[in-house]
Amino acid sequence: MEPWPPVDDDRLTVELGAALWNAGGVPEEYLTAARAAFAWRTVDAELTLAELTFDSAYEPVGQTRSGASVRTLSFRGGPIVLEIEVSAAGVVGQLCPAEGGRVSARTADGTYDETSVDAVGLFSLGVPPPGPVQLLAEAGGFTVATDWVCLR
Repeated sequence: MEPWPPVDDDRLTVELGAALWNAGGVPEEYLTAARAAFAWRTVDAELTLAELTFDSAYEPVGQTRSGASVRTLSFRGGPIVLEIEVSAAGVVGQLCPAEGGRVSARTADGTYDETSVDAVGLFSLGVPPPGPVQLLAEAGGFTVATDWVCLR
């Protein structure tokens, strides 16, 4: 049995070259994840993070899950407040200030729904998929993104 690493530098170079040559390509899911991570380098300059300020799924005392069929969540980021209700029929919400705009919902796989906001700030989205969801809201020259939250 030969020692590892080889004592001879030339032999080591040959073995390392062979290992790199036979490694194959990078799997597409790794490339997608790397591109998504790289895109976050300018996130602070592009948008404000809207923090979760209320979730009806948790009782104020003891942080226990409630049994309600409609879940209400509220997010605040800069001057924008985003309130949503999640039910079996989908997501309805209101964006304040009510200056029109757009709301989109995305998962780790990309956008699953997007819609415009009407004159009073109301919007509706489809049923969210299982797993974490992030809402992006654009209104009044501001763009906010919510925390990632599981809506179902």
